Amino acid sequence: MSMNFDIKNVIETINMIKVHHLDIRTVTLALSLRDCCTTDTKTTAVKIYDKITKYASNLAKYANQLEDEFSIPIINKRIAVTPVSIVTESIENPDFVYIAKMLDKAAEEVGVDFLGGYSALVEKGCTEGDKRFMASIPEALAQTNRICSSINLATSKAGINMLGVYKTAEIIKKAAELTKDKDGLAAAKFVCFCNSVTDNPFMAGAYCGVNEPECALNIGVSGPGVVRWAVQNMPKTADLGEVANTIKKTAFKITTTGELIGRELAKRLNIPFGVVDLSLAPTPAEGDSVAGIFQAMGLSDAGAHGTTAALAMLNDAVKKGGIMASSSVGGLSGAFIPVSEDANMMEAARKGILTIDKLEAMTSVCSVGLDMIAIPGDTPTTTIAGMIADEMAIGMINKKTTAVRVIPVYGKKAGEWAKFGGLLGEAPIMEMNKADSSVFINRLGRIPAPIHSLNN
Repeated sequence: MSMNFDIKNVIETINMIKVHHLDIRTVTLALSLRDCCTTDTKTTAVKIYDKITKYASNLAKYANQLEDEFSIPIINKRIAVTPVSIVTESIENPDFVYIAKMLDKAAEEVGVDFLGGYSALVEKGCTEGDKRFMASIPEALAQTNRICSSINLATSKAGINMLGVYKTAEIIKKAAELTKDKDGLAAAKFVCFCNSVTDNPFMAGAYCGVNEPECALNIGVSGPGVVRWAVQNMPKTADLGEVANTIKKTAFKITTTGELIGRELAKRLNIPFGVVDLSLAPTPAEGDSVAGIFQAMGLSDAGAHGTTAALAMLNDAVKKGGIMASSSVGGLSGAFIPVSEDANMMEAARKGILTIDKLEAMTSVCSVGLDMIAIPGDTPTTTIAGMIADEMAIGMINKKTTAVRVIPVYGKKAGEWAKFGGLLGEAPIMEMNKADSSVFINRLGRIPAPIHSLNN
């Protein structure tokens, strides 16, 4: 039987993978732990450990097999679980750090890179269990290797929990302090959200929402290098409508690849396929940069005037291309702008072109928010809380997901460098606004939801 191949498409696919960094950024097993609740710390921890090791025992093995068979890199294998604050709510005298260590042990046992879901959902207020759990986050992150944590502080329906915002700023400071010998690495494994997404496969914010099934396989596909290459090969005279259409077509190809791998892996694991999240998540590798896409469009650097418009167009085109390719697009899907994980953004920040204020403006149109930003270790807690509150407000008003992942680096000042290693990369420590937010932040309470929340 003869088969006809389009040589141009074959070569293009090879180039996308081998030259332009197309990869499956993550295969993430979402797993409900709602049936692991007990009144005893050790009993709960054992049930959690047993369930994770049962369902995820073949995740890494089968992912590695698919990587070899299809010659498409799968960068990370991950697990996302029900928010641990919910699973542990009924425990009498809970030892949360013990549970975190058992989660970490289970993640190591099954060979995954990260486990997300050491999380709490407190957008409208905190239970007594939430308060106890949140207090454990810094130590849990400092004493584990694979655990990632998140807190949802706001939604467009509930408003912003400002007490939660302040407590979260304290968590960030404490986590960074406990790992100050590693440039605050524990804080790099923590993120806070407005309108968090229950099927997001990307860390540090992945968790399995209470509305999710028993288990599912979610895929995160990333290809900023492929998109940059496609735009760069266009004529310099191509108008922006043509550029958007090229990005959309490229996103279609990337999404199709991701769904193919995801469905095959789910089939081998004998679990349902969940979603494919097409988020352009950069790495420190040369060419694998979202900021590089802006430069291909015609901006000298990320942060130049026009960057927010370019990002808005990119984010929209990526989503449209993904929706054309699959009926299972979910998660976040769009473009991430993590400073430490994007070589071109690092450079723009080093030159002072990309500032925190400009990054905040960009978060109004990107997939997440202020991401992987190193700040001086002596930044006041109320200033960090003010950053978080601003970002929560952008998400709340615009009915979108926004987030903050900042890393205070103790003993270092603006202009020095923080180094986290691996996919987390490195970053220049950015200058902070010195104005005082303390009186406003210390009012606490809750910022009410906007009028458009009353749309029932």
